[in-house]
Amino acid sequence: MSEEEKRPHRVCFSGHRPEKLTISEDDVKQFLEKEIRKAISDGYVTFLSGMARGVDIWAAEIVLRIKKEGVPIHLICCIPYDDFEVRWAVEWQTRYYTIVSEADYVKYINHHYHIGCLQERNEFMINRSSRLIAVFNGNPGGTKNTIEYAKRMKREIICI
Repeated sequence: MSEEEKRPHRVCFSGHRPEKLTISEDDVKQFLEKEIRKAISDGYVTFLSGMARGVDIWAAEIVLRIKKEGVPIHLICCIPYDDFEVRWAVEWQTRYYTIVSEADYVKYINHHYHIGCLQERNEFMINRSSRLIAVFNGNPGGTKNTIEYAKRMKREIICI
């Protein structure tokens, strides 16, 4: 099946790091789980996570938990570059490594960090999805850029 044929069945995520959120982690997780379950009921079977701290990690953990319930869904980790996680706190690294080990597929977008590689990762995910689930505080940055790109690409956007 081509990427174009797979896109209607794929959802990706975008959102802020925990320190930039204006709502609680619990509220974000409730929103994510509700929207992931709604996407599944709408026929989506593959979820793409950019694997950043915060929204991406939480969404991936929820997808994996639902998958363990026996729901036939898939998780693709879209990692912007090798060693993306090495400067994070140990707790976040542990969560990251657990997700990567349980994911159905892991895609490294670049081998090394360079300016723009995070946006390349975001565009990679949008180009391969038909729905974006986003957690956005209204401020400029990667999440805003991803939402704008999704609008230009005419993707469905679910945003809190």
